[in-house]
Amino acid sequence: MWGIVPAAGMGTRIQPLAFSKELLPVGSRVDGQIERPCTVSEYLIERMIRAGAEKICMVISAHKSDIVSYYGGDVRGISLAYVVQSEPAGLCDAIFRALPLLPREEEDVLVGLPDTIWFPEDALGQLQVGAREIGFVLFPVDAPELFDAVVLDERDRVREIQVKQKGASSHWIWGAFRLKAATLRELYELWCERDKVDPYLGTLVNAYLERGGRAYGARIGNAYVDVGTLHGYRKALELLTRIRKEGGARE
Repeated sequence: MWGIVPAAGMGTRIQPLAFSKELLPVGSRVDGQIERPCTVSEYLIERMIRAGAEKICMVISAHKSDIVSYYGGDVRGISLAYVVQSEPAGLCDAIFRALPLLPREEEDVLVGLPDTIWFPEDALGQLQVGAREIGFVLFPVDAPELFDAVVLDERDRVREIQVKQKGASSHWIWGAFRLKAATLRELYELWCERDKVDPYLGTLVNAYLERGGRAYGARIGNAYVDVGTLHGYRKALELLTRIRKEGGARE
């Protein structure tokens, strides 16, 4: 199983920083008997590993060599590969850059955003997907218009994704997803047919659903923070402090 981490964004909402936003220290982790700072992207990587990822692909821009220096060739014993997105071209383009590394069509693929922190930690592992199906982990938020709000039917099938839409009809947003490599390739082919007009995943998934593809949403998330802004950074620190006091969701 592969995990794809699209880390090529400029991070303009929280700049200026002296490093890539994915390396922003948020909270801490225990390394042996020593407590060390934990970068925001480590939370996603740990969750992917927990879900069964055996390889991780980080998609970075050409100027983000500090990510390579920080992680090197592996993390927690899991091999890391790096793919470069030469020009900023949106989330879809970044995710599809990993396709050459996915020769096994039946293999599961996990995708998440490296500037977010969410719970429960095992959410991705609870998803199961079949052919031509996408499974989304959904999280409740107070301002769905800032994200991709996911509208479900009575069977938890995705009817529509409302991308940064004012007055969104759902307060559930997607935070990570799981699919087969063959499904990811089908999404890429559809994206190319659409002249690569979709910078956001949500509009592409809507087109995929119209083509007969399937997606479902698992409303199992209970906390989600976008750390890409100073406000989000503060909320992340508050969340981690609360989680630790409530029993320590981090190991």
